[in-house]
Amino acid sequence: MVVLSVPAEVSVILLDIEAQHSPDPSTLLQKDILFPYIKENVKEYLQIHWEEEECQQDVSLLRKQAEEDSHLIGAVPIPAASENGADDPQQTIQAVVDNVCWQMSLDRKTTALKQLQGHMWRAAFTAGRVKAEFFEDVVPAVKKWREAGMKVYVYSSGSVEAQKLLFGYSTEGDILELIDGHFDTKIGHKVESESYRKIADSIGCSTSNILFLTDITPEASAAEKADVHVAVVVRPGNAGLTDDEKTYYSLITSFSELHLPSSC
Repeated sequence: MVVLSVPAEVSVILLDIEAQHSPDPSTLLQKDILFPYIKENVKEYLQIHWEEEECQQDVSLLRKQAEEDSHLIGAVPIPAASENGADDPQQTIQAVVDNVCWQMSLDRKTTALKQLQGHMWRAAFTAGRVKAEFFEDVVPAVKKWREAGMKVYVYSSGSVEAQKLLFGYSTEGDILELIDGHFDTKIGHKVESESYRKIADSIGCSTSNILFLTDITPEASAAEKADVHVAVVVRPGNAGLTDDEKTYYSLITSFSELHLPSSC
């Protein structure tokens, strides 16, 4: 087994959680479940919840966003409900579906899109339709790190609320207590070095006190430029690395390969 020694100055482990628009595995999860779930189930969700006030608020916000996007190439309009008649919402529902898929294909982070996604994920997790399935090494490793005095944080493109659903409704049960805090793109994008400096400031430590585990090399590069320690996690099914990346970065295939200073 490959062993990667964690620098003695590291007191915080920062975890990437999942690829955003791919069903492939990530550093933690055996498959991405959040965003594929939206694409596969948005039409059914809208049909079931269409008459509910929360759903109509989501649609109204999406419609307003669609109006603002009308000048963009490929933008998908959402007609007003009155154009279809109250008894036949199917045209509007399909327009909402098409709009959501269009926004997601462009990796957009609009408030309207994130609001609907959040409501869909909440409904799916609380109903037991979806559970996060972590790699078998993840939970034991995180418990070990915490026992050794490490703080463990998550930084994901998915919202903090979505992250908490993953850890609160997993095949391992509710493991939220294992995570000291969560960050999403409100603090900055993951390929920007300044984001990692802001995270360090928020935690109350130096960037050199952080070890960031990710499977995305542009994120690793951004973190490294902020003086964050980095290891690239290679899981089965992940996007391949170039020969130069394999040579340059410290690589691990399991969290169990990290050797903490206190475990000497």
